[in-house]
Amino acid sequence: MNESLYQLANLGLLALEPPGWGAILLKGFLASIQIAVGSYILGLIIGIFGATGKLYGGVVARDLWEIYTTLVRAVPELVLILLLYYAGTDGLNRLLGLLGYGSLDINGLLAGIIVLGVVQGAYSTEVLRGAIKAIPGGQIEAARAYGMSPFMILRRITLPAMLPYALPGLGNLWMVATKDTALLAVVGFTELTLATRQAAGATKAYMTFFLAAGLLYLMLSFFSGVVIRLIERRARRGMAGPV
Repeated sequence: MNESLYQLANLGLLALEPPGWGAILLKGFLASIQIAVGSYILGLIIGIFGATGKLYGGVVARDLWEIYTTLVRAVPELVLILLLYYAGTDGLNRLLGLLGYGSLDINGLLAGIIVLGVVQGAYSTEVLRGAIKAIPGGQIEAARAYGMSPFMILRRITLPAMLPYALPGLGNLWMVATKDTALLAVVGFTELTLATRQAAGATKAYMTFFLAAGLLYLMLSFFSGVVIRLIERRARRGMAGPV
C-alpha cells in the first residue's frame, strides 16, 4: 500500500514537472527579449554617434571610430562577450578600488545589454554610415543653405532621409541581436538557451526542450520579420522601386 502511494506521488510530481520547466523556459525567453531590445537600442545609439563621427568628425574621431568598428567586427562575438563581461567587470572594479570605492556587483541583465550593445554598435555604425551616404547630396546642401545647424540637419534631414536605406540592414541586426542572446549562456546568464540546457539536463528530454526553444526563436523571428516588412513598406512610401 505504501509503495503504491509512493508511486502515485512520483507520477504526480512528474505530471507537474513540464509546466514548471515550461515556466522557466518562458522566463528565459522573456529575458532574451529584454536583452535583445536593450542591446539593440544601445547599439543604435552608438551607431548614430559612430556614423556621424566617421562621416563628419575630425581626424581623431574618425580614427577612433574606425578602430572600434574594425576590432569589434574582426574579433569573434563569443570572444568579445567573454572579454567585455569578465575583463570589463574586473577593470571597472579595479578602477573603483583605486578611487577608494568598493567593488561593484553588476546586474546580469544590465551587463548582457551593455556587452551585446557594444557589439551591435559597431555593425549599426556601418549600416547607418552607408545609409547616410546614400542620401542625395542636394538635400544636405539645401539644408545648409537655409542656415540649419549640424544637429538640426541631422534631426530633420539626415535621420528621416536615411531611414529607408538603413531599415533592411537594421532589420537584419535585430535578427542577429535575438540570436546573440544565446551566447550569454557561456557567462552563466539565464536566458532561453541556458534555461533550455538546464531543463534538458535535468529531465534528459533533450529533443523536447531544444525543439521547444527552437520553436520560440522561430516564432520571434517570424513575428519580427512581419513587423520589419511593415515598417519598411511604410518608410518607402512615395519612393521609386518596389514597395
